[in-house]
Amino acid sequence: MTQEHDNSNDPLHAKKKAWSGRFSEPVDAFVLRYTASVDFDKRMAMADIDGSLAHATMLAKVGVISQQDLDDITRGMTQIREEIQQGTFEWQLELEDVHLNIEARLTALIGDAGKRLHTGRSRNDQVATDIRLYLRSEIDVIVERIEHLQEVLVHQAKEHASVIMPGFTHMQVAQPVTFGHHMLAYVEMFERDRERLLDLRHRVNRSPLGAAALAGTTYPIDREYTAKLLGFEAVVQNSLDAVSDRDFAVEFCSAASLIMMHISRLSEELVVWMSQRFAFIRLPDRFTTGSSIMPQKKNPDVPETARGKSGRVYGDLISMLTMMKGTPLAYNKDFQEDKEPVFDAIDTVKDTLRAFCDMMAGVEPRVDNLHQAAQAGYPTATDLADYLVRHGTPFRTAHDIVGQTVREASQRGCGLEDLPLDVLQSFSASIEEDVYEVLKLEGSVNARDHLGGTAPNQVRFQVARWEEIIASRQAKKA
Repeated sequence: MTQEHDNSNDPLHAKKKAWSGRFSEPVDAFVLRYTASVDFDKRMAMADIDGSLAHATMLAKVGVISQQDLDDITRGMTQIREEIQQGTFEWQLELEDVHLNIEARLTALIGDAGKRLHTGRSRNDQVATDIRLYLRSEIDVIVERIEHLQEVLVHQAKEHASVIMPGFTHMQVAQPVTFGHHMLAYVEMFERDRERLLDLRHRVNRSPLGAAALAGTTYPIDREYTAKLLGFEAVVQNSLDAVSDRDFAVEFCSAASLIMMHISRLSEELVVWMSQRFAFIRLPDRFTTGSSIMPQKKNPDVPETARGKSGRVYGDLISMLTMMKGTPLAYNKDFQEDKEPVFDAIDTVKDTLRAFCDMMAGVEPRVDNLHQAAQAGYPTATDLADYLVRHGTPFRTAHDIVGQTVREASQRGCGLEDLPLDVLQSFSASIEEDVYEVLKLEGSVNARDHLGGTAPNQVRFQVARWEEIIASRQAKKA
């Protein structure tokens, strides 16, 4: 009788694929590099450990593994977690991914108990669980950075509630607004971004663990229990959907793209405002660079880089959509390509928000230049029309009258507020001396004293509202 050779402790055997028993020919080194993911998915290591511990705890609870096995797995995972945190863990390309690397190390540390960990589980539901856990934690970080940026912008609005600047439509001076009002517009944009992420988090926070490869498992598992252990809000109800769903990753890239779109709009304004032609603001030197040949230059590198990186995140979204559109149920190797776009979008958004929190805190409006620029282009023309309407002139007639006064001011090379009273009265007998209060920039912004308006009073009201919101958020975290 031939004795079976036990090679389970053979290091060469340990490096064989978990599925290699099906095949006789080894994987070519190039193919291994092409298909491996450990170089990038190892960032999910902590999520993988957490998911495995929850799975092992459940297996012990339902009697599939012993309490001793669970204790050994817990001890081994604790050591692996420390090795990864200390940078001493040896990642092996031939083990393909984060899951097999950790499992192989666990088995080396604790023996057969490590081999029992994967009972009732597949890498398909394992990776789906890991990416949800990882993304959930990163969403929390991004939400926190959005809130920090909002705090910075609210402070800018408070400090500059009365600073007058030109408001634009079609990049033409339209009506005067306040710098504080302009900053608060971005606070509202980022609030929608925050709300989208929090709403998305509910869909991320559902457990696929227990779906196994695609059809579930024959073991008496308790999916609700593992979901509770991992802090998931719900369990994905269909095993096929559980392992093949990446909607949440697509949705995250979409939300990230919107964040970057708002950052890019703000970046564009900062670039324009900083230019010599506008000279509306000063940026802190540490966010700018000089030219290699032109010593007078001060280039807005951070806003320009952020503006460019928006396209990078858009690309992550398109990559995800394109990858998913042709994949039948259930799991496909294509899904390995879901991680790099998501990771890239996470890193880009986090880094960009961090830079903008610091940079926007240091933005200084150049008050005199803003005021002077706001006087160009007859920005109080609408105020004159409103003045005439309040004095009984039909709006369309008032519109025509104001057009005539603008033409007169243009021919004289002056502003509406510089036209003599008798000239203004030649266009309408309704015009009185008090019209000059209307034609001043201060009068224009102060007159828009309603909810959502640009008046300094309304800016201060909105600042107070946002300060209350911020204080409430901080109290909930305390």
